[in-house]
Formats: sequence, structure tokens, C-alpha cells
Amino acid sequence: MMSGLNRLLLAALVVVLAIDPWAVVAAGFWLSFFAVGLLICAGDHAQGARRGGGLDRLRAKLASAARAQWAITLGLVPLSLLLFQQVSLIGPIANAIAIPVVTFAVVPVALTAAFVPIDALWHLAQALVTPLMSLLEWMAAMPGAAWAQHAPTPWAAALGTAGVLMCLAPRGVPGRLLGTLAILPLFVVLPQPPAPGAFRMTVLDVGQGTAIVVRTAHHALLYDAGPAWHGIADAGGRIVAPFLRATGIRRLDAVIVSHRDTDHAGGAMSVLAAVPVGALLTSLPGDHPIVAEHEKRGFHLRCRAGQRWTWDGVEFEVLFPEPPHYGDAYRKPNDVSCVLRIEAPAGRALIAGDIEATSEVDLIVGRRERLPAEVLVVPHHGSRTSSTVSFVAAVGPRHAVFAVGHRNRFGHPRGDVVARYERVGARAHRTDRTGALTFTFAPGALDVPEAARDTRRRYWHDAPD
Repeated sequence: MMSGLNRLLLAALVVVLAIDPWAVVAAGFWLSFFAVGLLICAGDHAQGARRGGGLDRLRAKLASAARAQWAITLGLVPLSLLLFQQVSLIGPIANAIAIPVVTFAVVPVALTAAFVPIDALWHLAQALVTPLMSLLEWMAAMPGAAWAQHAPTPWAAALGTAGVLMCLAPRGVPGRLLGTLAILPLFVVLPQPPAPGAFRMTVLDVGQGTAIVVRTAHHALLYDAGPAWHGIADAGGRIVAPFLRATGIRRLDAVIVSHRDTDHAGGAMSVLAAVPVGALLTSLPGDHPIVAEHEKRGFHLRCRAGQRWTWDGVEFEVLFPEPPHYGDAYRKPNDVSCVLRIEAPAGRALIAGDIEATSEVDLIVGRRERLPAEVLVVPHHGSRTSSTVSFVAAVGPRHAVFAVGHRNRFGHPRGDVVARYERVGARAHRTDRTGALTFTFAPGALDVPEAARDTRRRYWHDAPD
């Protein structure tokens, strides 16, 4: 039989979906209704304990509150990891402080102020909330306040949800301890890294800008960090860092910031704050804020043609710029972009930043034999000032990737530039149409890149123009 509270919860669910059917795509919808369901379940299990004298009832209420907090803390773990890849560890303590203050002080005062026109009541409510918020902010900033990890697979999240429900079942229900085993895959089933000698390159969809994650068996590199948006947010914090966390990358061995344009460097500060970074390679001057911020933690190198290193059987090489290019007052920032070549037995990738025709000529003259690549991240998003006929022929890519924003104001990629790559047999990809695009440089895998809009297709996604 369905209890009255369960019927009420179901009625609320129906009303919410009747008013806003799209609520199902919001994380808050699932967290809120699941949390209330957990509270109802925890309350139902504790009904028989509320008997006896005043002291017994107090103990029963404290035990019920503790059980409710335990149910919420444990019960929301699978959803929190699936949606946010992190779980608050300080949450139970914060709730133990905030819930009584808000329930017994803030809410009564605020409700009274809503009906009684006395300004002093609002000032009192603010006086109660302000120190509470300061305390909660201090707690949130404590080291270890949250557990962050990779995103669990859907099957691990489903099994973990079943596991927590088993753990929260009333005493006497058989198999409760098995619930802990069902929870373990949430934490121990990790994303599979590439095999030694192979690498995986993901061109993220950050709008009009560039951010590329390259992963080998035991190392990870980020090339550019996407744009900043009006000074209030950036792709580094909103897209790159969550992607790193979701894919299990806890540390970047190197970050390359190709040049100073904000669509490439705008998210770098957020990335530096979010994950530990080893080496920083850039074309930026030594007094640039990104360089200054990183030098507090690691070392900085200026990109220079000829720099090479090997990770897990995969070779990395900087092809451009040459040292004299930094002193050329006539070169635009685009034309000192760091150009990166990556080679594995299964194929090669070339990431060209925002170089334009002048730099393409320099590369053809000085390093033509290093240019051929199966995958090319096209220079300057497919602008008319780059991708010259001779450069396209020298690279001869099988896949040409245009990192562009949907309906961007520059008109990138230009139609004649796309046609230029198609004439040499390249398959053109646009991140505004495919979403994030992943190439796996391993035997038999390179011909079929993984497009996020294909693997995570949703009926509410607009068909790209």
C-alpha cells in the first residue's frame, strides 16, 4: 500500500511535470525528488521508535534526524557522482548546523516579516543568515571538503543506487550488507586509458575557441583552454575541468597555451586552479598573468621549434615558432602560435593553433617533412587567412577538424577552405555539429572518431545547420 506521504510526493511530481515537462533534464529535479523519497523512507523506518517519556521521545527524534541525514548523505552519492563527479564530505556537518538555524530561526522571522511590515524583522533575518553563510563558506573552502572523482558508468550508477537502497533498508531485511558491494563499482571501475604506444585526442566543443585533451597510457596534456565569456565564466571552469574530472584525469603533465587570444587562453586560469599542472608551454611573455600564476606551482617554457618528449611510446614535438619569431614586431599573436605534432605507431596528429599564411610558409620551408598527419586541427578555425593550398597539400590529412562555435560571427569555417581540404581527400569535421570529437590513435580505431552528439544523442538537441 502507498502511504499518504508517498501519494503526496507522486502528486507533486505530476504537478511539476505538468507545469514544466522539461524539468526532467535538470539535475535539481532528480536530486530533489530522490532526496524527499529518501527522507520519507527513513521516516517510515523510524516510526516505531517514537514512544515513551519526554527523554525517550527526544532521543527518538535525534535518532530520526541522524538517520535522515545518513539517508540523504549515502542515498545521493550515486546521483551526485553521475551528475557532478563529486560528493560533499562536509555536508552532514553543515546540515547539522544550517538546518536547525534556518528551520527554527531564519524561516519564522522571515515569514513574520512578510506579513508584519517591520523593517527590524528583515534586519534580524539578515543578521541570522550572514554569520551562517560565512561559516558555510569557510567549511566549503576547507581541504577535503568534497570527494571528486571520475564519472561512473551508467551501469555502475544504477547498481550503486540499488546498493544504497539496500543499505538503507530496515533492520532485518536480508542482504543489507550486500549493498556495500553494489556501491563499490562507483569508485573502483575507472575509465580505460589508452594502451602503451597509443593516444586519445579529444577536441572539446567550447564554442568559438580551442581546447584539446590528449591522453596516453599514464600522461595527459591540454592544448589551450577555450574562451572566456564576459569576465564571469570561462570554458576552463565550465567545460575543460569537468571533462578532466569526468574522464578520471586528476593531473595534467603539461598544458600548452598556444597564444594570447582569449578564445584559446581565456580558460587557462580556471584550469590551473582546478587541477595540478606539471609543465606550462606557451608563446606568452614571462610577465603574462597565466605564466605568473603557474610559476607559483611549476615551471614555464616558451614554445620553441625542436622541443621533443616521449610519453608511453608516443612522441610529442613542437614545430613552431622559432626563437627569432618572438622578436618580430610585424608578426601578429596568431603567427607565434605553438604548433604541436603527436606521433604514435597508428598515426599522427597536428595541432596548428591560429597560425596564418605567413607561418604556414615558414613551416613548409623549414619542416615540411614533419607536417604530414592523419588528423589536423585546422589552423585558425578555418579562416580565409590560413589553410593555404600548399599547406593543405603538405599535411594531407585524412581528417580535418574545425574547432568552431555555432553560427559564430566570423563565419568560420569558410566554405572555400572546407572545400580545399575535401579536395585532398580529407573528411571535414566541425565541433559545432559533432560536439566533442575524440580520435583514438590505435590500430583499427582511427578511421571512426567518436562524436559526442552521436554517442549522447538526445531528442531535444537541435539539428545543426
